[in-house]
Amino acid sequence: MSKQVVVLIREDPTKSHRASEAIRIALGLSTGPNPISIILLENARQLVSDEAYDLPDGEILEKHLPVIKNLEIPIFLPIGSHDSFPIDQEFTIQESSSAQLASLLEQADRVLTF
Repeated sequence: MSKQVVVLIREDPTKSHRASEAIRIALGLSTGPNPISIILLENARQLVSDEAYDLPDGEILEKHLPVIKNLEIPIFLPIGSHDSFPIDQEFTIQESSSAQLASLLEQADRVLTF
């Protein structure tokens, strides 16, 4: 039986390489048998913005973000994220309440936090 995996990213991609590395890891995990979801909090939401490739690790993101788009890996953002960041509509995005995000984390079999 497959295990639900959630990658939770809250690192600021303008200050830490961990956010871009978390995207790379999430993409790698998506090739396995387990369904994966990504939750982006705080400034990590910039990873799916129209300016993602302008971030310090833009060259890494240029390799991995298009694949995440094509695979339609679900990405969850807090409600109101579209008001805070210019979100790239090509991603499979779902804005969710804090309670919905908590429920997603609670139901996951594995959670990786960055």
